Amino acid sequence: MKSKFIEVDRLTLYLLPPSIQDWLPEGHLARFVVEIIDQLDLRSLKDAYAGRGSQPYNPEMLLGLLFYGYSTGVFSSRKLERSTYDSVAFRFVAANTHPDHDTIANFRKRFRSEINGLFAQILLIAHQMNVLKLGSVSLDGSKVKANASKHKALSYDHACKLEEQIKAEVAELLKKAEAADHADIPDGMSIPEELERREERLIGIAAAKAEIERRAAERHAREQAAYEKKLAERTSKKKETGKKSRGKAPKPPKSGPTAKDQVNLTDEESRIMPTSGGGFEQAYNVQAGVDTTSKLIVATHVTQQPNDKLELKPTLENLAVLPKELGLVTELIADTGYFSETNVDACESQGITPYIAVGREEHNQPLWDRFTEPPPLAENADPVAKMRHRLKTKAGRAIYALRKITSEPVFGIIKAAMGFRSFLLRGYESVQGEWNLVCMAWNIKRLHALTR
Repeated sequence: MKSKFIEVDRLTLYLLPPSIQDWLPEGHLARFVVEIIDQLDLRSLKDAYAGRGSQPYNPEMLLGLLFYGYSTGVFSSRKLERSTYDSVAFRFVAANTHPDHDTIANFRKRFRSEINGLFAQILLIAHQMNVLKLGSVSLDGSKVKANASKHKALSYDHACKLEEQIKAEVAELLKKAEAADHADIPDGMSIPEELERREERLIGIAAAKAEIERRAAERHAREQAAYEKKLAERTSKKKETGKKSRGKAPKPPKSGPTAKDQVNLTDEESRIMPTSGGGFEQAYNVQAGVDTTSKLIVATHVTQQPNDKLELKPTLENLAVLPKELGLVTELIADTGYFSETNVDACESQGITPYIAVGREEHNQPLWDRFTEPPPLAENADPVAKMRHRLKTKAGRAIYALRKITSEPVFGIIKAAMGFRSFLLRGYESVQGEWNLVCMAWNIKRLHALTR
């Protein structure tokens, strides 16, 4: 009797060898990733191989695995290795080879700087595709969890107490080791092993204390400079007006670490940061400047600062070194977290018109306020006053509104759709490289959507 179902046959061999090209549809993201990599100048990557040992994998293929993996939410080197067996798309990118996870992890870490250099090349390809022409850039930041638990943080006060406790234990162990009668030593205890373990912990605690003290010294230097600046301003104002400055005189900063200063033992370069949903997380603060037209990321960096006040200048520096073919940035849009007189002046000095929110606006504004223009501005207004006035105009409000449909959705897609919520690598430089990799993967994914 003939079956009404399509026959399931897993044993019959192919008459001709199968081709992965036939199994992957045209226009697939994996094909696009390979096409983009074919256009990149990878001489710096290829020249970095020393040529010793067994024949290495082609950097084009390993780079393709990273780009396609990060754009589809596969970040772990072990999962990337497994995908070269399980996924047709990954098999296509890997050309039916299967690099082991150590090879992938070492490639990502060892060639971090060479991979970073590809960021501008991808933007140039976008320009050649008539997708990118710089103009308005929206800047925003977000906290991304470090590869470390906040519970592995050690405060200065606890480090001092723990150090005293371990030193006392070491003294007691040495005393028992010198005693002729070891009858009071518990069964299974090895004094040399216990001493070695405590010596290692003391070394770790000493290193943590040294790092906390170094950070405290840097903080004191900054606070001392700010204190001296305030004193100078009060003195200058008193000489000009002949009157004593109102308000309390600034207090000099205290030197040395506080009891609550802490360092993480897993990733000492990460920081405890407040999160938008409330609470705190061991994290890094990632920044992205997004072109408002194409939604491509054109500037990126990572900071250890919990807020964004100091992150506008690094973004301007990154924008300034982009290839001239991409055009010039004419407007920069940012929320109130970036507002300061210094940041406004920095934009103006580079010929960029700033649209930085001065404060948080209330929801449900009156209807007529949205359709009225502010009164004319005084001719002698300073840059901050000009920007305040600009943001109140209908044209200014329309430009500032672009922020909600550019940089904010980019972070949302990276975290929710691409699934990047935590760094795999540790240490500031490695994390910076991984964030650049994420942003390049986003740009390729976005390019694929725009040109498909």
